[in-house]
Formats: sequence, C-alpha cells, structure tokens
Amino acid sequence: MDLNPADDRFADLIRADLGDDVLRPATERYLEEPRNRFAGHIGLLALPRTVEEVAGLVRHASAAHVPVVPYGGGTGLVGGQVMAHGPAPLVVSMERMTAIRAVYPTENVLIAEAGAILADVRAAADSADRLFPLSLAAQGSCRIGGNLATNAGGVNVLRYGNARDLCLGLEAVLPNGEIWHGLSRLRKDNTGYDLRNLLIGAEGTLGIITAAALKLFPRPAAVGTAMFQVPSPEAAIELLALARDQVGETVSTFELIHRQGLEFLTEVLPDVRQPFEVPPEWSVLIELGLSAGQSPSEALEAVYQSAESQGLVSDGVIAQSEAQRSDLWAVRERIPEANRLIGSVSSHDISIPISLIPDFIRQGADMVSALGPYRINCFGHLGDGNLHYNVFPPLGRYRADFEDQRGPVKRAVHDLVHAFNGSVSAEHGVGRLKVDDLQRYGDPAKLHAMRAIKAALDPKGIMNPGAVLKV
Repeated sequence: MDLNPADDRFADLIRADLGDDVLRPATERYLEEPRNRFAGHIGLLALPRTVEEVAGLVRHASAAHVPVVPYGGGTGLVGGQVMAHGPAPLVVSMERMTAIRAVYPTENVLIAEAGAILADVRAAADSADRLFPLSLAAQGSCRIGGNLATNAGGVNVLRYGNARDLCLGLEAVLPNGEIWHGLSRLRKDNTGYDLRNLLIGAEGTLGIITAAALKLFPRPAAVGTAMFQVPSPEAAIELLALARDQVGETVSTFELIHRQGLEFLTEVLPDVRQPFEVPPEWSVLIELGLSAGQSPSEALEAVYQSAESQGLVSDGVIAQSEAQRSDLWAVRERIPEANRLIGSVSSHDISIPISLIPDFIRQGADMVSALGPYRINCFGHLGDGNLHYNVFPPLGRYRADFEDQRGPVKRAVHDLVHAFNGSVSAEHGVGRLKVDDLQRYGDPAKLHAMRAIKAALDPKGIMNPGAVLKV
C-alpha cells in the first residue's frame, strides 16, 4: 500500500488534535545512527507526553497512510531508528515519557515508561534495594522502550536473560492507534496469545511500546570480579563449566577477550589501565554475585586454583576494591569505543552454539585471512554464545580503504555463522542493516509467519517500514 509523507497538511491535523507542543523541529541526531551506515530523513518529529498522545499520533498516521518510525535513545547499531528511503516519516520520540510509574519491592516489579533511560531504571531499582540486571555499554543514553523493542542483551544474560526475560507486561499502541493495556505484574497468565513477546524484538514494526512492567531481583550482597588468562577459547568454555559447578548460578558475567582488543586499547585509548603487562592471547572477565556470608575473593580464588590445576588458566587478577573492579570492567567496556575509533571494515553481532565456538573462531580466522590482510577483534558474551566478531584494516590503513570489501567480508562471515547453525543477529536486532541477511538465512516458514503477522496487525504498513522485513 502506498504511503504518504508527513507534510505540512498532516502537521496541521496533528496540531489541531493534540496541540502545538507535541511537534518539534527535527535536529541532526534524529537523522543519524552510531555507525554512520544510514542517513535518515524526517517529515515531522513528535515528542508525546502520554500514551494517549502516542495513540493520537498513530491514529492520524494510520488514517493518512503516513509512515511512523519509533525513536528511543538512538543507540541502535542496525539502523532501525532511521528511515533513509520512502516518504518522509513521522518520527515519534519517547524522550518525554520518562516516568518511573511505580515500584513494588515485595513483588520485585518496576513499571517504567518507554523513554526512561536504562541507567535511571537501574538506579530506581537500586533505591528500592533491588536489582534490574539489564546492563549495556550505552545504558546512560539508551531507553527501556528501545531495549525491549530490540530484545537487548548485554553482559548479564548468562544469569538473568535478555530484555525479553526481564519483562512481565507492556503498554503499547498498536498500528491502528488502539492502546493495549497490558501492564500486567503477573508471573502466570495463560489467557491466549502472548502479545508481550510478539512486540518485544519487533523493532517497532508492530506497534510502539509506551511502558513496561519489569522484573527486579534481590541485589547480590557481595560482588566479585576477576580477569583470568586462558590458553584458548576451549579452555575458557571449560573454565565456565568449572566455575558454574563450583559456585552455581552466581556467575553473572563471563566475557571472552582476545589480545587484539587489548592492543586496540593500547593503540587508541592508552589511558585504560590493563591488568596484564603483556596482553594475553585470550582472557576472560568473570563476575560473581553472592549472597550474604559468602566471600567473593575466596570463591574466585577457589575457582582459579581448580582451573590452574587443570591447565585452564595461567595468570589472573582478582579485584580487591571497587576501584580495581572498575578498572577491570573498563577494559571490557571500552573495547567497543576503541573499535569505533579504529573503524571496522565489517562488524558482526553473532551467536554460535557454545561448544562450537572454538571451531568457528579457527575457521573464521582462516577464512578472513584468505580475504585480505585484516585484523580480527573477537570478543563478547561467551556464557551465552554471543560474539562480536569484527574485522578491521591492517595497521596503518583505514576503513575507507576497504569500503568496497565490506559486503564480501560480511557475507563470508555470515555464511560461516549459518553453516555453524548460528544467528547473524544475536542482540542488536535486524533493523535495516540485516534485512537481506534475514531473507537469506531465515527459515522460510518463519518468514511466512512473520509476514502474515505484520499484514494482520499493520495492514497499511505504516510501522517502521523497511525495518526487519522486506517490503
């Protein structure tokens, strides 16, 4: 169905219904995304304050066949928040809907509006002596609605799950402008189709999330953090199994780090304090969250000693203070910043069955080497099988020198991921960047069902057109 631009005539309809304050002039930040792969365009920018105003905006867009692009914090890495082609859309930013509506400590539930910044949600939980465990590098600017729309992952998935696993209920505006009042705090509710999990991960193509009921957890009484050198990815996987055997589900983070990432830090972020004088080929960052009466240092020392006796580790640093813990985390959290400063030829957010990761890494290195003199920075959330497998120019060369090779490199990496029964989008979503990948690697029956769902809920095709599915 043909769509129309959000033009002056459409703006007059919005103002007549919702007032002058909802529409705002669009600035450059709404046209950009962090990797600069897409440049968007905007007909109108709306900043609603209530779910009713969101519903009014979508009703008008539906009646006028105007495309709608939901906008959270703008931190998405696959272009889902910018529309580069087609009629100029109505961009609906959630930045004024930031309220923490309620906290129920005894129920371990927090209700937040979609525009609430993730760090503020975490702080609100903390103030109630609870933990909201979703933790991302962009948590100071990303918003909870976008986290849910993309089913964000992060460093604590191993213990607590993805964003999907942290949500009990949603309030959302559907493509016809109807409000779904689904802010359930129930843990059990088997009354028909699960619209919550349909909207989570849909990247704004089936509606706009306006609020969420989020799961909270008891805060760990003690936290222990360490970085251990391991001889190989195989050893890292065995170390994870050993740690979980010894300390159970208290392992909340288990991050694999390759030497290349540490060398990138030395190259462009020398202020980052690294724990080892000579960067090891492989290391892991491990964090435990323990209950009262348990000693994190003793637990990590016991894990290290057991692992050392089996040849799984060769050196390690266990944080003895919050400052030391912050230093260890800075190593992991600033690797993506170093990546951006160097500039990748092609970046890949992938997941592989955990036991197959070592073989994938070996075959991937051979494959990339055959394509050119590239550097590979392979790091990420080993505990849940999610790797950030990024390919960079050789030292002294720049991303622009290899722009014509980005497609072939990406295709080769994703073909290998598919051969390993993995996913070419582990935690960043599909957006506009990976629409062709989903078409190429997706199961035909799943794609057929997805198109049927899209057609049923959004028959006019106004919700974030061009994202996730080919139109």
